[in-house]
Amino acid sequence: MYLLKNNLLAMALVCLLISSCSKEDSVEVEAANYDIDLALAQKNDTDMSVQILELVNIHRKSLGLSTLKMDTQYSSAFAVNHTQYMIEKEQISHDNFGYRSEGIKYHVGAQVVGENVAYGYDTAEKVMNAWLKSPGHRAIIEGNYTHTGFGVMKCDEGRSYYTELFYRK
Repeated sequence: MYLLKNNLLAMALVCLLISSCSKEDSVEVEAANYDIDLALAQKNDTDMSVQILELVNIHRKSLGLSTLKMDTQYSSAFAVNHTQYMIEKEQISHDNFGYRSEGIKYHVGAQVVGENVAYGYDTAEKVMNAWLKSPGHRAIIEGNYTHTGFGVMKCDEGRSYYTELFYRK
């Protein structure tokens, strides 16, 4: 009986060790969940993004808020990826925002993430004015953020689609 109990205990311990995972394993899985091709950021319309950022920062300064810094890596790659998604669907959305938010938090150490989207505007002034007229979009622009990234692209028909991601470190 004693030998049987020890064998069962040993088997249970082996099963526990085999089925457990280490912290390093879970970090690798998490990293794989938020992989993003940083080359996507190169597809962003940088000129339009800079113009929008200038307008965002002018507005923020007028309210005594800090200006935002451009992130041309992770948040822009996630933004371009979402803009491509919207172009494929031919509609604007915040679909899968949680994924973008968690990915930015994981890669850059962001504490909080916000997002504005739009389409059809042909100038930075027009998209900015539309966002400022919308209470939800305005709140994001005026939020407690430090950085922003862009996904500004045109579809085959020539309409512009916009994703601007905001985050605070």
